[in-house]
Amino acid sequence: MSQTKISRRFKSLLDMIDNEKQYNLYEAVKLLKFTSKAKFIETAEVHFLLGLDPKYADQQLRSTVILPKGTGKSVRVAVIAKGEKLSEALSAGADLAGEEDLIEKILQGHINFDKLIATPDVMPMIARLGRILGPRGLMPSPKAGTVTIDVANAIKEFKLGKLEYRIDKTGIVHMPFGKINFSIEDLADNLITIKDSLDRNRPSGSKGKYWKTCHICSTMGPSIEVEINTIKKFES
Repeated sequence: MSQTKISRRFKSLLDMIDNEKQYNLYEAVKLLKFTSKAKFIETAEVHFLLGLDPKYADQQLRSTVILPKGTGKSVRVAVIAKGEKLSEALSAGADLAGEEDLIEKILQGHINFDKLIATPDVMPMIARLGRILGPRGLMPSPKAGTVTIDVANAIKEFKLGKLEYRIDKTGIVHMPFGKINFSIEDLADNLITIKDSLDRNRPSGSKGKYWKTCHICSTMGPSIEVEINTIKKFES
């Protein structure tokens, strides 16, 4: 069985991190930026291991959060709606908007959007898109905030940096929290907001220790463990 080879570049980055240490929030984010050495602007990622067992219905975790400093990514939003809601969607900045015509394009494989918003009255029409959009995580859902009558506000929130998150089968929540060219303060603010949202949405069936570990990394960088109780706003 062959061992995974580590590049010289990645080994040099690993040498900068003390794997026996939990870094405080600002140390960790500063180190995250320092160890991002790729030739493109990397995404900052966070991975929270929570004390949840998602095979139980009362320990499922799925919600949304709006990052105060944005994601650093341009989000293409499509809307399926009828009548006035179509005009409202285009006025609010939707990249695509339609009814049957847009449904047919999606069925043909034209999926040039990052979020699909639908009004409740068209949901029966788009049920057949489930096999195409479901595996991509793009099927509209009330829990994700993508089935709504308030189309304009939904578009605005997703354009500003609203993200959906959910726990995976191993009890981990994986999320981006900005780009590596954000300031330390902006990345920290986004991370604090995510942790606060996970706290607010703690499932009713959660028992014992909720917070287990938190690690951050850049797209191509090494993992850095963050001391969870330091992920909070400091009182001035």
